[in-house]
Amino acid sequence: MYDFNLKRILHIDLANYSYFVEERDMGEWIGGTGIATRLLSENMKKDVDPLSEGNVIVFAVGPFTPAYPFASKTVAMFKSPLTGNLGESHAGGRSATAIANAGYDAIVIKGASSKPIYVVIENEKVHFRDARVLWGIEDSLITGRIIAEREIGRGLRTIMRIGGAGEKLIRFAGVMTETYRHFGRTGLGAVFGSKKLKALVVIGRGTKKPSDAKGYREVYSKIFEIATTSDAMKKYYLIGTPVNIAPLNELRALPTRNLESAYFEKAEEISGEKFAEFNLARRIACNHCPTACIHIAALRIPYEDEPYFHKTIMISYDYELIYSLGSMLGVGDRDSLLKLMHRVELYGMDAMSTGVCLAWATEALKKGLISKNDTLIPLEFGNAEAYVKAIDNLYLQPNEFYKTLAQGVEMAARKYGGEEFALAFGGNEMPGYHTGHGGYIGYLIGLRHSHLDNAGYSIDQKAKEELTPEELVDKLVEEESWRQILSSLVVCFFARGVYTPEIVVEAFKPLGIEMSEDELKETGRKIYSEKLKLKKELGFDLSKIRIPKRIFEVETFKGKLDRKYIENALKYYEQRYYEIV
Repeated sequence: MYDFNLKRILHIDLANYSYFVEERDMGEWIGGTGIATRLLSENMKKDVDPLSEGNVIVFAVGPFTPAYPFASKTVAMFKSPLTGNLGESHAGGRSATAIANAGYDAIVIKGASSKPIYVVIENEKVHFRDARVLWGIEDSLITGRIIAEREIGRGLRTIMRIGGAGEKLIRFAGVMTETYRHFGRTGLGAVFGSKKLKALVVIGRGTKKPSDAKGYREVYSKIFEIATTSDAMKKYYLIGTPVNIAPLNELRALPTRNLESAYFEKAEEISGEKFAEFNLARRIACNHCPTACIHIAALRIPYEDEPYFHKTIMISYDYELIYSLGSMLGVGDRDSLLKLMHRVELYGMDAMSTGVCLAWATEALKKGLISKNDTLIPLEFGNAEAYVKAIDNLYLQPNEFYKTLAQGVEMAARKYGGEEFALAFGGNEMPGYHTGHGGYIGYLIGLRHSHLDNAGYSIDQKAKEELTPEELVDKLVEEESWRQILSSLVVCFFARGVYTPEIVVEAFKPLGIEMSEDELKETGRKIYSEKLKLKKELGFDLSKIRIPKRIFEVETFKGKLDRKYIENALKYYEQRYYEIV
Protein backbone atom coordinates (compact mmCIF):
# COMPACT_ATOMS: atom_id res chain seq x y z
CA MET A 1 0.00 0.00 0.00
CA TYR A 2 1.21 3.51 -0.80
CA ASP A 3 2.86 5.30 2.14
CA PHE A 4 2.60 9.05 1.55
CA ASN A 5 5.10 10.03 4.24
CA LEU A 6 7.85 7.55 3.35
CA LYS A 7 9.90 8.76 0.38
CA ARG A 8 12.35 6.57 -1.53
CA ILE A 9 15.34 8.54 -2.76
CA LEU A 10 17.96 7.17 -5.14
CA HIS A 11 21.40 8.73 -4.62
CA ILE A 12 23.87 8.48 -7.50
CA ASP A 13 27.54 9.52 -7.33
CA LEU A 14 29.02 9.96 -10.79
CA ALA A 15 32.55 10.42 -9.42
CA ASN A 16 32.87 6.82 -8.26
CA TYR A 17 29.94 5.25 -10.18
CA SER A 18 28.09 4.22 -7.05
CA TYR A 19 24.53 4.46 -5.77
CA PHE A 20 22.32 3.73 -2.78
CA VAL A 21 18.65 4.04 -1.83
CA GLU A 22 17.47 6.02 1.17
CA GLU A 23 14.00 5.85 2.72
CA ARG A 24 12.90 8.68 4.99
CA ASP A 25 9.85 10.47 6.29
CA MET A 26 9.36 13.59 4.14
CA GLY A 27 5.58 13.72 3.95
CA GLU A 28 5.47 17.29 5.25
CA TRP A 29 7.10 18.38 1.95
CA ILE A 30 4.53 16.43 -0.17
CA GLY A 31 6.84 15.61 -3.13
CA GLY A 32 8.10 17.29 -6.30
CA THR A 33 9.27 20.84 -5.62
CA GLY A 34 8.85 20.41 -1.87
CA ILE A 35 11.21 17.47 -1.41
CA ALA A 36 13.54 18.70 -4.18
CA THR A 37 14.07 21.93 -2.24
CA ARG A 38 14.97 20.03 0.93
CA LEU A 39 17.21 17.51 -0.82
CA LEU A 40 19.14 20.16 -2.76
CA SER A 41 19.66 22.19 0.41
CA GLU A 42 20.92 19.15 2.33
CA ASN A 43 23.21 17.73 -0.34
CA MET A 44 24.99 20.74 -1.84
CA LYS A 45 27.33 23.42 -0.52
CA LYS A 46 25.69 26.78 -1.12
CA ASP A 47 28.77 28.55 -2.57
CA VAL A 48 29.45 25.87 -5.18
CA ASP A 49 30.34 26.80 -8.77
CA PRO A 50 27.30 25.72 -10.87
CA LEU A 51 29.59 24.05 -13.44
CA SER A 52 31.77 22.22 -10.92
CA GLU A 53 31.41 18.65 -9.72
CA GLY A 54 29.99 20.02 -6.47
CA ASN A 55 26.70 20.98 -8.10
CA VAL A 56 23.83 18.59 -7.40
CA ILE A 57 20.83 17.69 -9.56
CA VAL A 58 17.58 16.56 -7.95
CA PHE A 59 14.75 15.04 -9.97
CA ALA A 60 11.48 14.62 -8.05
CA VAL A 61 7.92 13.50 -8.67
CA GLY A 62 4.81 13.70 -6.51
CA PRO A 63 2.16 11.54 -4.82
CA PHE A 64 -0.29 12.12 -7.67
CA THR A 65 2.23 10.55 -10.10
CA PRO A 66 1.00 8.40 -11.78
CA ALA A 67 -2.27 8.16 -9.87
CA TYR A 68 -4.22 11.02 -11.45
CA PRO A 69 -4.50 12.78 -14.83
CA PHE A 70 -2.13 15.69 -15.51
CA ALA A 71 0.29 14.68 -12.73
CA SER A 72 2.81 14.24 -15.50
CA LYS A 73 5.59 16.69 -14.66
CA THR A 74 9.04 16.04 -13.25
CA VAL A 75 10.78 18.74 -11.23
CA ALA A 76 14.53 19.25 -11.71
CA MET A 77 16.35 21.40 -9.17
CA PHE A 78 20.02 22.46 -9.19
CA LYS A 79 22.22 25.53 -8.97
CA SER A 80 21.75 27.46 -12.19
CA PRO A 81 24.76 28.34 -14.35
CA LEU A 82 22.61 31.04 -16.01
CA THR A 83 21.36 32.94 -12.96
CA GLY A 84 24.00 31.86 -10.45
CA ASN A 85 21.42 30.83 -7.84
CA LEU A 86 18.44 28.48 -7.65
CA GLY A 87 17.73 26.61 -10.86
CA GLU A 88 14.43 24.83 -11.36
CA SER A 89 12.89 23.37 -14.48
CA HIS A 90 9.80 21.22 -15.11
CA ALA A 91 9.24 18.78 -17.98
CA GLY A 92 6.42 16.55 -19.08
CA GLY A 93 6.59 13.49 -21.29
CA ARG A 94 7.17 10.08 -19.74
CA SER A 95 9.83 10.97 -17.16
CA ALA A 96 7.56 11.38 -14.11
CA THR A 97 5.75 8.08 -14.66
CA ALA A 98 9.01 6.23 -15.31
CA ILE A 99 10.60 7.54 -12.09
CA ALA A 100 7.50 6.74 -10.01
CA ASN A 101 7.12 3.26 -11.52
CA ALA A 102 10.81 2.57 -10.89
CA GLY A 103 9.94 3.03 -7.23
CA TYR A 104 11.41 6.45 -6.49
CA ASP A 105 10.11 9.79 -5.31
CA ALA A 106 13.39 11.53 -6.06
CA ILE A 107 16.81 11.00 -7.65
CA VAL A 108 19.85 12.89 -6.34
CA ILE A 109 22.85 13.07 -8.68
CA LYS A 110 26.23 14.16 -7.28
CA GLY A 111 29.79 14.40 -8.52
CA ALA A 112 31.15 14.35 -12.05
CA SER A 113 32.36 11.51 -14.22
CA SER A 114 35.93 11.48 -15.54
CA LYS A 115 34.63 10.34 -18.94
CA PRO A 116 31.37 10.75 -20.87
CA ILE A 117 28.69 8.38 -19.59
CA TYR A 118 24.97 7.87 -19.57
CA VAL A 119 23.13 6.37 -16.62
CA VAL A 120 20.38 3.74 -16.83
CA ILE A 121 18.07 3.25 -13.85
CA GLU A 122 16.18 -0.02 -14.10
CA ASN A 123 14.07 -0.25 -10.96
CA GLU A 124 16.56 -1.32 -8.24
CA LYS A 125 19.58 -1.45 -10.56
CA VAL A 126 21.69 1.45 -11.82
CA HIS A 127 24.02 0.99 -14.80
CA PHE A 128 26.79 3.37 -15.81
CA ARG A 129 27.26 3.16 -19.59
CA ASP A 130 30.26 4.42 -21.51
CA ALA A 131 29.10 7.35 -23.67
CA ARG A 132 32.39 8.35 -25.31
CA VAL A 133 31.03 7.38 -28.72
CA LEU A 134 27.98 9.62 -28.11
CA TRP A 135 29.95 12.60 -26.85
CA GLY A 136 30.32 15.08 -29.67
CA ILE A 137 26.99 14.20 -31.31
CA GLU A 138 25.45 17.65 -31.47
CA ASP A 139 21.95 16.50 -32.39
CA SER A 140 19.94 15.60 -29.29
CA LEU A 141 17.40 13.76 -31.45
CA ILE A 142 20.06 11.41 -32.84
CA THR A 143 21.42 10.80 -29.34
CA GLY A 144 17.94 9.80 -28.21
CA ARG A 145 17.49 7.40 -31.12
CA ILE A 146 20.83 5.68 -30.52
CA ILE A 147 20.12 5.14 -26.83
CA ALA A 148 16.59 3.98 -27.63
CA GLU A 149 18.02 1.22 -29.84
CA ARG A 150 20.52 0.16 -27.20
CA GLU A 151 18.28 -0.01 -24.14
CA ILE A 152 15.24 -2.06 -23.20
CA GLY A 153 11.95 -0.69 -21.89
CA ARG A 154 10.37 0.87 -24.96
CA GLY A 155 7.05 2.39 -23.90
CA LEU A 156 8.00 2.32 -20.22
CA ARG A 157 11.16 4.40 -20.13
CA THR A 158 12.24 7.98 -20.31
CA ILE A 159 15.41 9.16 -22.05
CA MET A 160 16.63 12.54 -20.79
CA ARG A 161 19.63 13.72 -22.81
CA ILE A 162 21.62 16.74 -23.90
CA GLY A 163 22.68 17.95 -27.31
CA GLY A 164 25.79 19.84 -28.28
CA ALA A 165 24.76 22.94 -26.31
CA GLY A 166 24.99 21.05 -23.04
CA GLU A 167 28.40 19.61 -23.90
CA LYS A 168 29.66 23.11 -24.74
CA LEU A 169 28.30 24.43 -21.43
CA ILE A 170 26.00 27.01 -23.00
CA ARG A 171 24.41 28.48 -19.90
CA PHE A 172 20.87 28.11 -21.23
CA ALA A 173 21.26 24.58 -22.56
CA GLY A 174 18.32 22.32 -21.82
CA VAL A 175 17.72 18.61 -21.33
CA MET A 176 15.39 16.91 -23.80
CA THR A 177 13.10 14.13 -22.67
CA GLU A 178 11.40 11.78 -25.12
CA THR A 179 11.14 13.65 -28.43
CA TYR A 180 9.16 16.79 -27.75
CA ARG A 181 9.51 17.76 -24.05
CA HIS A 182 12.25 19.75 -22.35
CA PHE A 183 13.79 20.83 -19.08
CA GLY A 184 14.36 24.17 -20.73
CA ARG A 185 14.88 27.02 -18.32
CA THR A 186 17.93 27.99 -16.22
CA GLY A 187 20.54 25.71 -17.79
CA LEU A 188 20.15 22.11 -16.61
CA GLY A 189 21.79 20.94 -19.87
CA ALA A 190 25.01 22.76 -19.01
CA VAL A 191 25.05 21.07 -15.59
CA PHE A 192 24.68 17.68 -17.32
CA GLY A 193 27.55 18.64 -19.63
CA SER A 194 29.80 19.70 -16.76
CA LYS A 195 29.27 16.28 -15.20
CA LYS A 196 30.01 14.49 -18.50
CA LEU A 197 26.49 13.08 -18.24
CA LYS A 198 25.12 12.65 -21.76
CA ALA A 199 21.81 11.10 -20.73
CA LEU A 200 19.72 9.65 -17.93
CA VAL A 201 17.47 6.71 -18.78
CA VAL A 202 14.80 5.53 -16.32
CA ILE A 203 12.88 2.28 -16.83
CA GLY A 204 10.04 1.70 -14.39
CA ARG A 205 7.80 -1.35 -14.13
CA GLY A 206 6.31 -1.02 -10.65
CA THR A 207 2.85 0.07 -9.53
CA LYS A 208 1.32 1.75 -6.49
CA LYS A 209 -2.04 0.89 -5.00
CA PRO A 210 -4.34 3.38 -3.26
CA SER A 211 -5.54 2.59 0.25
CA ASP A 212 -9.15 3.14 -0.87
CA ALA A 213 -9.59 1.66 -4.36
CA LYS A 214 -13.30 2.51 -4.65
CA GLY A 215 -12.78 6.09 -3.48
CA TYR A 216 -9.85 6.45 -5.84
CA ARG A 217 -11.90 5.39 -8.86
CA GLU A 218 -14.63 7.89 -7.94
CA VAL A 219 -12.21 10.81 -7.56
CA TYR A 220 -10.33 9.82 -10.71
CA SER A 221 -13.57 9.80 -12.71
CA LYS A 222 -14.53 13.20 -11.32
CA ILE A 223 -11.18 14.76 -12.30
CA PHE A 224 -11.30 13.13 -15.72
CA GLU A 225 -14.83 14.39 -16.37
CA ILE A 226 -13.96 17.96 -15.34
CA ALA A 227 -10.92 17.87 -17.61
CA THR A 228 -12.68 16.48 -20.66
CA THR A 229 -16.14 18.06 -20.53
CA SER A 230 -15.48 21.56 -19.21
CA ASP A 231 -13.73 24.44 -20.93
CA ALA A 232 -10.77 24.22 -18.54
CA MET A 233 -8.52 22.36 -21.00
CA LYS A 234 -10.33 22.70 -24.35
CA LYS A 235 -8.15 25.46 -25.83
CA TYR A 236 -4.98 23.48 -25.13
CA TYR A 237 -6.32 20.55 -27.13
CA LEU A 238 -7.71 22.48 -30.10
CA ILE A 239 -4.89 24.93 -30.80
CA GLY A 240 -2.47 24.56 -27.91
CA THR A 241 -0.65 27.44 -26.23
CA PRO A 242 -0.20 29.25 -29.60
CA VAL A 243 -3.84 30.24 -29.18
CA ASN A 244 -2.38 33.16 -27.18
CA ILE A 245 -0.58 34.79 -30.12
CA ALA A 246 -3.56 36.56 -31.71
CA PRO A 247 -5.25 37.90 -28.55
CA LEU A 248 -1.97 39.08 -27.00
CA ASN A 249 -1.05 40.84 -30.23
CA GLU A 250 -4.47 42.45 -30.41
CA LEU A 251 -3.98 43.55 -26.79
CA ARG A 252 -0.60 45.09 -27.73
CA ALA A 253 1.13 42.71 -25.34
CA LEU A 254 3.24 40.57 -27.74
CA PRO A 255 6.97 41.49 -27.43
CA THR A 256 8.22 42.28 -30.93
CA ARG A 257 11.72 42.99 -32.27
CA ASN A 258 13.38 43.01 -28.85
CA LEU A 259 10.37 44.82 -27.42
CA GLU A 260 10.77 47.83 -29.62
CA SER A 261 7.03 47.26 -29.97
CA ALA A 262 4.34 45.08 -28.42
CA TYR A 263 2.47 44.59 -31.68
CA PHE A 264 3.65 42.38 -34.57
CA GLU A 265 2.14 43.18 -37.95
CA LYS A 266 2.71 39.58 -39.11
CA ALA A 267 1.23 37.94 -36.02
CA GLU A 268 -1.71 36.47 -37.90
CA GLU A 269 0.65 34.47 -40.14
CA ILE A 270 2.31 32.82 -37.12
CA SER A 271 -0.83 32.50 -34.99
CA GLY A 272 -1.97 29.23 -33.49
CA GLU A 273 -4.90 29.18 -35.87
CA LYS A 274 -2.64 29.44 -38.94
CA PHE A 275 -0.30 26.75 -37.65
CA ALA A 276 -3.29 24.49 -36.99
CA GLU A 277 -4.73 25.12 -40.45
CA PHE A 278 -1.58 24.73 -42.53
CA ASN A 279 1.15 22.98 -40.50
CA LEU A 280 -0.38 20.79 -37.81
CA ALA A 281 0.48 17.13 -38.37
CA ARG A 282 -0.52 15.52 -35.08
CA ARG A 283 -1.16 16.06 -31.40
CA ILE A 284 0.48 14.06 -28.64
CA ALA A 285 0.12 13.95 -24.88
CA CYS A 286 2.34 13.51 -21.87
CA ASN A 287 1.83 10.28 -19.96
CA HIS A 288 -1.53 10.10 -18.19
CA CYS A 289 -2.87 13.26 -19.84
CA PRO A 290 -6.20 13.25 -21.72
CA THR A 291 -5.67 16.66 -23.33
CA ALA A 292 -2.81 16.23 -25.83
CA CYS A 293 -1.67 19.86 -25.85
CA ILE A 294 1.62 19.10 -27.64
CA HIS A 295 1.12 20.24 -31.23
CA ILE A 296 3.48 18.90 -33.90
CA ALA A 297 4.07 20.61 -37.22
CA ALA A 298 5.30 18.94 -40.39
CA LEU A 299 7.98 20.91 -42.23
CA ARG A 300 8.68 19.74 -45.79
CA ILE A 301 12.16 20.62 -47.04
CA PRO A 302 12.89 19.98 -50.73
CA TYR A 303 16.06 18.18 -51.76
CA GLU A 304 18.30 20.43 -53.83
CA ASP A 305 18.47 18.30 -57.00
CA GLU A 306 15.13 16.50 -56.68
CA PRO A 307 12.27 18.98 -57.24
CA TYR A 308 9.50 16.46 -56.48
CA PHE A 309 11.05 14.93 -53.37
CA HIS A 310 11.08 16.31 -49.84
CA LYS A 311 12.21 15.29 -46.42
CA THR A 312 9.67 15.90 -43.67
CA ILE A 313 10.71 17.05 -40.21
CA MET A 314 8.29 16.89 -37.28
CA ILE A 315 8.67 19.89 -34.96
CA SER A 316 6.79 20.69 -31.76
CA TYR A 317 5.68 24.29 -31.42
CA ASP A 318 4.09 26.36 -28.66
CA TYR A 319 3.50 29.96 -27.71
CA GLU A 320 6.88 30.65 -26.15
CA LEU A 321 8.78 29.38 -29.19
CA ILE A 322 6.62 31.40 -31.58
CA TYR A 323 7.15 34.52 -29.47
CA SER A 324 10.89 34.15 -28.86
CA LEU A 325 11.95 32.97 -32.33
CA GLY A 326 9.12 34.70 -34.18
CA SER A 327 7.83 38.09 -33.09
CA MET A 328 10.86 38.83 -30.89
CA LEU A 329 13.09 38.42 -33.96
CA GLY A 330 10.60 39.90 -36.42
CA VAL A 331 10.19 36.56 -38.22
CA GLY A 332 6.67 36.27 -39.63
CA ASP A 333 6.96 33.27 -41.96
CA ARG A 334 5.88 29.93 -40.49
CA ASP A 335 8.30 27.71 -42.42
CA SER A 336 11.23 29.96 -41.50
CA LEU A 337 10.10 29.98 -37.90
CA LEU A 338 9.89 26.19 -37.84
CA LYS A 339 13.46 25.99 -39.16
CA LEU A 340 14.62 28.14 -36.25
CA MET A 341 12.71 25.98 -33.78
CA HIS A 342 14.27 22.87 -35.23
CA ARG A 343 17.79 24.32 -35.00
CA VAL A 344 17.33 25.20 -31.35
CA GLU A 345 15.90 21.72 -30.66
CA LEU A 346 18.77 20.04 -32.48
CA TYR A 347 21.45 21.65 -30.30
CA GLY A 348 19.34 21.48 -27.16
CA MET A 349 19.05 25.16 -26.23
CA ASP A 350 16.29 26.93 -24.37
CA ALA A 351 14.24 28.69 -27.05
CA MET A 352 13.24 31.71 -24.97
CA SER A 353 16.82 32.48 -23.96
CA THR A 354 18.07 31.92 -27.51
CA GLY A 355 15.52 34.28 -29.04
CA VAL A 356 16.04 37.04 -26.47
CA CYS A 357 19.83 36.81 -26.80
CA LEU A 358 19.65 37.12 -30.60
CA ALA A 359 17.12 39.95 -30.38
CA TRP A 360 19.47 41.89 -28.09
CA ALA A 361 22.42 41.18 -30.42
CA THR A 362 20.42 42.48 -33.41
CA GLU A 363 19.64 45.75 -31.68
CA ALA A 364 23.17 46.06 -30.29
CA LEU A 365 24.53 45.67 -33.83
CA LYS A 366 22.09 48.25 -35.15
CA LYS A 367 23.14 50.70 -32.43
CA GLY A 368 26.86 50.13 -33.03
CA LEU A 369 27.65 48.57 -29.64
CA ILE A 370 28.99 45.54 -31.49
CA SER A 371 30.14 45.12 -35.09
CA LYS A 372 29.83 42.58 -37.86
CA ASN A 373 33.26 41.32 -36.77
CA ASP A 374 31.48 40.20 -33.61
CA THR A 375 28.29 38.77 -35.10
CA LEU A 376 30.08 37.45 -38.26
CA ILE A 377 26.80 37.80 -40.15
CA PRO A 378 24.53 40.83 -40.63
CA LEU A 379 21.81 40.23 -38.06
CA GLU A 380 18.61 41.98 -39.04
CA PHE A 381 15.09 41.64 -37.66
CA GLY A 382 13.07 39.40 -39.96
CA ASN A 383 16.09 37.71 -41.57
CA ALA A 384 15.51 34.09 -40.57
CA GLU A 385 18.44 32.72 -42.61
CA ALA A 386 20.84 34.95 -40.68
CA TYR A 387 19.36 33.76 -37.40
CA VAL A 388 19.84 30.11 -38.36
CA LYS A 389 23.54 30.87 -38.86
CA ALA A 390 23.62 32.84 -35.60
CA ILE A 391 22.21 29.83 -33.72
CA ASP A 392 24.98 27.73 -35.28
CA ASN A 393 27.50 30.31 -34.03
CA LEU A 394 26.00 30.25 -30.54
CA TYR A 395 26.69 26.53 -30.53
CA LEU A 396 30.13 26.69 -32.20
CA GLN A 397 31.27 29.81 -30.27
CA PRO A 398 33.82 30.80 -32.94
CA ASN A 399 34.80 34.09 -31.27
CA GLU A 400 34.69 35.97 -27.98
CA PHE A 401 31.34 37.57 -28.72
CA TYR A 402 29.48 34.28 -29.16
CA LYS A 403 31.29 32.75 -26.16
CA THR A 404 29.94 35.63 -24.10
CA LEU A 405 26.44 35.51 -25.61
CA ALA A 406 26.31 31.80 -24.79
CA GLN A 407 26.42 32.85 -21.13
CA GLY A 408 23.13 34.73 -21.49
CA VAL A 409 22.00 38.23 -22.38
CA GLU A 410 22.77 39.57 -18.90
CA MET A 411 26.45 38.70 -19.28
CA ALA A 412 26.61 39.94 -22.90
CA ALA A 413 25.09 43.33 -22.04
CA ARG A 414 27.39 43.70 -19.05
CA LYS A 415 30.38 43.30 -21.36
CA TYR A 416 29.23 45.10 -24.52
CA GLY A 417 26.65 47.56 -23.20
CA GLY A 418 22.98 47.86 -24.00
CA GLU A 419 21.72 46.84 -20.56
CA GLU A 420 18.75 49.14 -21.05
CA PHE A 421 17.39 46.79 -23.73
CA ALA A 422 18.81 43.48 -22.44
CA LEU A 423 15.57 41.76 -21.50
CA ALA A 424 16.43 39.47 -18.61
CA PHE A 425 15.01 39.38 -15.11
CA GLY A 426 17.11 37.91 -12.34
CA GLY A 427 19.41 36.66 -15.11
CA ASN A 428 16.67 34.68 -16.86
CA GLU A 429 15.60 35.87 -20.31
CA MET A 430 12.05 37.25 -20.42
CA PRO A 431 8.90 35.31 -21.32
CA GLY A 432 6.52 36.60 -23.97
CA TYR A 433 4.11 38.81 -22.05
CA HIS A 434 4.24 42.63 -22.04
CA THR A 435 1.00 42.92 -20.11
CA GLY A 436 1.67 45.32 -17.26
CA HIS A 437 3.00 45.71 -13.74
CA GLY A 438 1.88 42.24 -12.65
CA GLY A 439 3.81 40.48 -15.41
CA TYR A 440 7.10 42.26 -14.78
CA ILE A 441 6.95 42.30 -11.00
CA GLY A 442 6.12 38.61 -11.28
CA TYR A 443 9.30 38.02 -13.30
CA LEU A 444 11.37 40.02 -10.81
CA ILE A 445 10.21 38.31 -7.61
CA GLY A 446 9.30 34.87 -8.98
CA LEU A 447 11.64 32.24 -7.60
CA ARG A 448 12.45 31.08 -11.16
CA HIS A 449 11.90 34.55 -12.73
CA SER A 450 9.31 32.84 -14.91
CA HIS A 451 5.80 33.83 -15.97
CA LEU A 452 4.68 30.46 -14.63
CA ASP A 453 5.83 31.25 -11.10
CA ASN A 454 2.89 33.46 -10.23
CA ALA A 455 0.97 34.32 -13.45
CA GLY A 456 1.35 38.08 -13.09
CA TYR A 457 0.48 38.39 -16.78
CA SER A 458 -2.91 36.85 -16.00
CA ILE A 459 -3.53 39.22 -13.09
CA ASP A 460 -2.84 42.13 -15.45
CA GLN A 461 -5.49 40.91 -17.87
CA LYS A 462 -8.13 39.97 -15.30
CA ALA A 463 -7.85 42.81 -12.78
CA LYS A 464 -10.84 45.13 -13.17
CA GLU A 465 -9.18 47.97 -11.30
CA GLU A 466 -5.62 49.04 -10.57
CA LEU A 467 -4.18 47.29 -7.53
CA THR A 468 -1.81 49.01 -5.17
CA PRO A 469 1.80 47.73 -5.31
CA GLU A 470 1.22 46.00 -1.97
CA GLU A 471 -2.01 44.33 -3.09
CA LEU A 472 -0.35 43.13 -6.29
CA VAL A 473 2.67 41.65 -4.51
CA ASP A 474 0.42 39.84 -2.03
CA LYS A 475 -1.58 38.35 -4.92
CA LEU A 476 1.59 37.25 -6.72
CA VAL A 477 3.05 35.59 -3.61
CA GLU A 478 -0.26 33.95 -2.76
CA GLU A 479 -0.48 32.47 -6.25
CA GLU A 480 3.15 31.35 -6.23
CA SER A 481 2.67 29.72 -2.82
CA TRP A 482 -0.31 27.74 -4.15
CA ARG A 483 1.70 26.71 -7.20
CA GLN A 484 4.25 25.15 -4.86
CA ILE A 485 1.50 22.66 -4.00
CA LEU A 486 0.75 21.95 -7.65
CA SER A 487 4.46 21.51 -8.46
CA SER A 488 4.90 19.28 -5.41
CA LEU A 489 2.08 16.96 -6.48
CA VAL A 490 3.46 17.36 -9.49
CA VAL A 491 0.51 18.66 -11.54
CA CYS A 492 0.80 20.45 -14.87
CA PHE A 493 0.01 24.14 -14.42
CA PHE A 494 -2.28 23.98 -17.45
CA ALA A 495 -4.60 21.91 -15.23
CA ARG A 496 -4.60 24.43 -12.37
CA GLY A 497 -8.27 25.14 -13.13
CA VAL A 498 -9.02 21.45 -12.56
CA TYR A 499 -6.95 20.94 -9.41
CA THR A 500 -8.57 23.43 -7.08
CA PRO A 501 -7.81 23.17 -3.33
CA GLU A 502 -11.11 21.35 -2.86
CA ILE A 503 -10.27 18.76 -5.54
CA VAL A 504 -6.72 18.25 -4.21
CA VAL A 505 -8.03 17.56 -0.69
CA GLU A 506 -10.56 15.11 -2.12
CA ALA A 507 -7.92 13.40 -4.29
CA PHE A 508 -5.63 12.92 -1.29
CA LYS A 509 -8.13 10.85 0.70
CA PRO A 510 -8.04 7.59 -1.33
CA LEU A 511 -4.24 7.70 -0.99
CA GLY A 512 -4.58 7.71 2.78
CA ILE A 513 -3.80 11.40 3.25
CA GLU A 514 -5.97 13.63 5.41
CA MET A 515 -5.32 17.33 4.87
CA SER A 516 -7.65 20.32 5.01
CA GLU A 517 -7.63 23.16 2.50
CA ASP A 518 -6.12 25.47 5.13
CA GLU A 519 -3.37 22.96 5.92
CA LEU A 520 -2.71 22.57 2.21
CA LYS A 521 -2.32 26.30 1.67
CA GLU A 522 -0.11 26.63 4.74
CA THR A 523 2.13 23.88 3.36
CA GLY A 524 2.39 25.84 0.10
CA ARG A 525 3.50 28.92 2.02
CA LYS A 526 6.04 26.82 3.91
CA ILE A 527 7.56 25.40 0.71
CA TYR A 528 7.63 28.88 -0.82
CA SER A 529 9.57 30.20 2.18
CA GLU A 530 12.02 27.30 2.07
CA LYS A 531 12.68 27.89 -1.63
CA LEU A 532 13.19 31.61 -1.12
CA LYS A 533 15.59 30.89 1.74
CA LEU A 534 17.55 28.46 -0.44
CA LYS A 535 17.60 30.93 -3.34
CA LYS A 536 19.14 33.57 -1.06
CA GLU A 537 21.68 31.11 0.32
CA LEU A 538 22.71 30.23 -3.23
CA GLY A 539 23.55 33.85 -3.97
CA PHE A 540 20.40 35.73 -4.97
CA ASP A 541 20.42 39.38 -3.88
CA LEU A 542 17.19 41.30 -4.46
CA SER A 543 18.97 44.64 -4.06
CA LYS A 544 21.10 43.90 -7.13
CA ILE A 545 18.27 42.94 -9.46
CA ARG A 546 18.25 44.92 -12.71
CA ILE A 547 15.12 46.37 -14.33
CA PRO A 548 15.60 46.93 -18.09
CA LYS A 549 14.72 50.47 -19.11
CA ARG A 550 13.03 49.19 -22.28
CA ILE A 551 9.96 47.92 -20.42
CA PHE A 552 9.06 51.51 -19.45
CA GLU A 553 9.32 52.81 -23.02
CA VAL A 554 6.70 50.63 -24.72
CA GLU A 555 3.05 51.04 -23.79
CA THR A 556 1.02 48.17 -22.41
CA PHE A 557 -2.73 47.97 -22.97
CA LYS A 558 -3.04 49.91 -19.69
CA GLY A 559 -0.51 52.55 -20.65
CA LYS A 560 3.19 52.85 -19.87
CA LEU A 561 4.63 51.19 -16.80
CA ASP A 562 5.46 53.32 -13.77
CA ARG A 563 9.00 52.78 -12.45
CA LYS A 564 8.02 54.16 -9.04
CA TYR A 565 5.17 51.64 -8.81
CA ILE A 566 7.56 48.75 -9.46
CA GLU A 567 10.14 50.11 -7.02
CA ASN A 568 7.47 50.42 -4.31
CA ALA A 569 6.34 46.86 -5.02
CA LEU A 570 9.89 45.53 -4.69
CA LYS A 571 10.40 47.50 -1.46
CA TYR A 572 7.21 46.03 0.00
CA TYR A 573 8.17 42.52 -1.14
CA GLU A 574 11.58 42.91 0.48
CA GLN A 575 10.11 43.94 3.83
CA ARG A 576 7.09 41.60 3.84
CA TYR A 577 8.59 38.41 2.41
CA TYR A 578 12.26 38.55 1.42
CA GLU A 579 13.82 39.71 4.68
CA ILE A 580 11.89 37.44 7.03
CA VAL A 581 13.03 34.07 5.68
